[in-house]
Amino acid sequence: MDFNGVRMAVYKVKDILKDEAVGLEVTLRGWVYRHRIVGKKAFIVLRDSTNVVQCVIDGAFLPNAYSLAEKLGLEASIEVRGRVKKEPRAPTGYEIEVVELRISGASSDFPIKGGEGIDYLLDNRHLWLRSRHLTEVMKIKSTVLKAAREWLTNNGWWETTPPILTASACEGGATLFEVKYFDKKAYLSQSAQLYLEALIYSLEKVWSLTPSFRAELSRTRRHLTEYWHLELEAAWYTMDDMMEVSEELVSYIVKRVLEENTDQLQLLRRDTGILENSTKTPYPRIRYDEAIEMLQRKGFQIKWGDDFGADEERVLTEYFDKPFFITHFPKKVKSFYMKLDEENPEIALGFDLLAPEGYGEIIGGSQREDDYQKLLNRIIEEGYSVNEYKWYLDLRKYGSVPHSGFGLGIERLVMWIAGLEHIRDAIPFPRMLGRIYP
Repeated sequence: MDFNGVRMAVYKVKDILKDEAVGLEVTLRGWVYRHRIVGKKAFIVLRDSTNVVQCVIDGAFLPNAYSLAEKLGLEASIEVRGRVKKEPRAPTGYEIEVVELRISGASSDFPIKGGEGIDYLLDNRHLWLRSRHLTEVMKIKSTVLKAAREWLTNNGWWETTPPILTASACEGGATLFEVKYFDKKAYLSQSAQLYLEALIYSLEKVWSLTPSFRAELSRTRRHLTEYWHLELEAAWYTMDDMMEVSEELVSYIVKRVLEENTDQLQLLRRDTGILENSTKTPYPRIRYDEAIEMLQRKGFQIKWGDDFGADEERVLTEYFDKPFFITHFPKKVKSFYMKLDEENPEIALGFDLLAPEGYGEIIGGSQREDDYQKLLNRIIEEGYSVNEYKWYLDLRKYGSVPHSGFGLGIERLVMWIAGLEHIRDAIPFPRMLGRIYP
């Protein structure tokens, strides 16, 4: 970057917010986060991707820069050169005594000024993404994704790339988005699971991170119609094996966020006590039967065979101070591909991992049915087309093995870790029931 023909190194804000930087002459680039004129001084809070810092222009000594500063609007992009000073009254404890100011991109009458309603902010999501709240959440999400890849790579799992256009449903057709694929029908994928199962016969332990789509008529704080889905499948793994994988993966992710995102968690005012506790495994395990009894003691009119909704999950989380498993569900509330208990074929070898503090399910998994005839019977029993699942049945005809897997909703995990009130803040452009813009 050139100032008056002199090449200057550009610093990031985070790198000058320390005592060792006091006295340095630095150059910064960013956007106007806050702006006020007091007397003959201009106070500009500049933000970049790392933090914010106050920049002060004294009009008595820098009339040209002061004149430019007077014209600044919120979110104008600027470049400043100045000296770092310690200033306890400034937002981050330091400030820049500016000697030169440039406006890179003007901004007039920025449409978000504070106090707007959620519908307005969603309509202007492309601009609301600049808020500190969403910026800090996206940094946490980046760590979550990085940590997941680290753990999986370090533990011998292969990343794969399954399609998101599919010819058949994974978990039933009621919540599928139908699309036209040339002259045929296709669907946006609800899950990569079936494709991942095909890959375990060569790679054994596989995973993918893909968008998933659910056309559910749900408008809750936990639902998105498009979300990011981390899915694992492994040959030779039982349900218990896969539960161990899921708790080790989640605990590692939480640990990495606590290590790398201290500033973000503080800015979000996140109480980290339960997060710290969630780095310790194993996680508690209860069976579906026990969960029903716990809910009945809390006054819920629920009986064996009923599925859990958000209210039931919220109450169950009150019993635990870390994520916990619910296992051994009735087969009628779970999917056709789940293996059934040999001693009680009305029970599916499935599990859910629920986050505490009322956040509910973040992982759903199971041992998969590996017997050809039993899987065929379940497909027929559920009323699905045998022809559509012929390729899936083939996996049980040629060298079938016990295997298990799970799916983790990235946004639900981020929602819990960051302590968010609504899942829409865990994704840049939330797709929810009735809303697809921008």
